[in-house]
Amino acid sequence: MTARRVIAVTRRLPAAVEAALATRFDVRRAPDDLPLTPAVYQRFLGEADALLCTVTDRITAEVLAANPLRTRIIANFGVGTDNIDLAAARAHEIVVTNTPDVLTEDTADLAMALILMTMRRAGEGERLVRAGRWTGWRPTHHLGRRVAGSTLAVLGFGRIGQALARRAHHGFGMRVLAWGRTAPDAATLADTGATYVADLEAALAEAQVVSLHLPSTPETRGLLDARRLAVMPTGSFLINTARGDVVDDDALVRALITGHLAGAGLDVYRQEPTVDTRLLGLEQVVLLPHLGSATRETREAMGFRALANIEAFFRGDAAPDRVA
Repeated sequence: MTARRVIAVTRRLPAAVEAALATRFDVRRAPDDLPLTPAVYQRFLGEADALLCTVTDRITAEVLAANPLRTRIIANFGVGTDNIDLAAARAHEIVVTNTPDVLTEDTADLAMALILMTMRRAGEGERLVRAGRWTGWRPTHHLGRRVAGSTLAVLGFGRIGQALARRAHHGFGMRVLAWGRTAPDAATLADTGATYVADLEAALAEAQVVSLHLPSTPETRGLLDARRLAVMPTGSFLINTARGDVVDDDALVRALITGHLAGAGLDVYRQEPTVDTRLLGLEQVVLLPHLGSATRETREAMGFRALANIEAFFRGDAAPDRVA
């Protein structure tokens, strides 16, 4: 009997995905569902044919220098691959894949939820009720901003940015400005109700709310710095469901404290799971624990997409979602 391929899995996955993996592979995993150390990653790389990791696993060049190195494919559970040193993976002839498409709708839903929560101050209101400090309805209490008719700038107009634009424009009557490296085609703009703006500062200057949908790259890290946040209108809002390091934390905190920004809705952070303590004390900030793709349907679909990439690779076929 031919021995089954060994796959190392870094975190617990939805039960249906784990069951499917168990029928196809010899599965190795850590005993708990906590972040692993570089030494454990290297042990996995030395004993497994494939590594199924998540976007919170830091697969660095040092980790990939494991000796022995048995792994030939790393399947990332997520779209972004900034957690993996792709150049080092190529140097070691390791294929890297991701899980695109399947999390688009849920992440766009969450971005829209954060827009509503921040502009209507829903996070503050929920905390007020839970703390027993609500004294009843009154005309001037807890006033937020109207979502309908507001201008939304979507920075990064890929699948998720486009999905958010459809919700915002067609569902909430928002005026949508799209900014990205390349101009969308006319059909995409018509479908999403968006207007393309080639100049980033021009898009920022017109927006009551800015939503980030950019990968973490050398070009995007710190993109929203003090200078660009200052371009946004006073009393505007920032939403981030992309990557924490796209925003300069110091500049964001200053803009919130001074009131230049009226609020922020954040699902991602620079040093996850650590959150800048200055943000914790700001009532006008909604803080979520990286929930963008966190529905049962999407997390299962992500797992099966990763599994499909691994199976294709070991059949000798091209992995459908190869990124390196």
